[in-house]
Amino acid sequence: MIIFKYLFWILYRIWFYILVAIPIIALFPILLVSISKESWYPFFFKLARFWAYFILIGMGFRVKINLKQEPQKKASYMFIANHTSMADIMLMLASSKNPFVFVGKKELAKIPLFGFFYKRTCILVDRSSEKSRKAVFLRAQKRLKQGLSICIFPEGGVPEEHIILDDFKDGAFRLAINHQVPIVPLVFLDNKKRFSYTFFSGSPGQMRVIGHEHIQTKELTIADTKRLNTQSREAILKTLQDDLN
Repeated sequence: MIIFKYLFWILYRIWFYILVAIPIIALFPILLVSISKESWYPFFFKLARFWAYFILIGMGFRVKINLKQEPQKKASYMFIANHTSMADIMLMLASSKNPFVFVGKKELAKIPLFGFFYKRTCILVDRSSEKSRKAVFLRAQKRLKQGLSICIFPEGGVPEEHIILDDFKDGAFRLAINHQVPIVPLVFLDNKKRFSYTFFSGSPGQMRVIGHEHIQTKELTIADTKRLNTQSREAILKTLQDDLN
């Protein structure tokens, strides 16, 4: 019985990467066209959402999204969420119709196929380089001025599995204050259970998303960064803890 369980987990992981690759290969010419101009990013974003749903459905995940406040069309936001799974990217794409740009670690650009488009559409950051971190603000500023939103996983990486929610970095909150865009805290309740970074784990099932009311940044200053960080983290942490109880 244990052998079959481990065999399932191995095949389940392989199946995930197959699902990641199929739409990219099938839509490769269209994807190339969609990234040829920055102004065409909203079209690329629609293709990315299709890619995300293709993977989520193919993995047997039943997505349930409950947003307490809907984002307004053509408005810019700072989307944040807890980070526990390789499926977080797909679930974030499924959770918002507003086009946003990911800020993510540069290492993901090395993934075959996925990395080709990732490094051309996302804002990459080398967290060990102060120069890279500063460049993120300039690129994000440009994207926000284009009417897009930004998505950051503020834990700055995937915490160890026993940690419910790691401390948040300040970057997302400084950026939101600088550009006076609302924070949208999203909580991924089941991703760690369904498809964590532990290789021998995971299973099909429900993936729930809770979207909190937006946290406004108007009239806030950089001096309010820590308070905004704490307020956002506590909202996500409380939801995670309540779900465990």
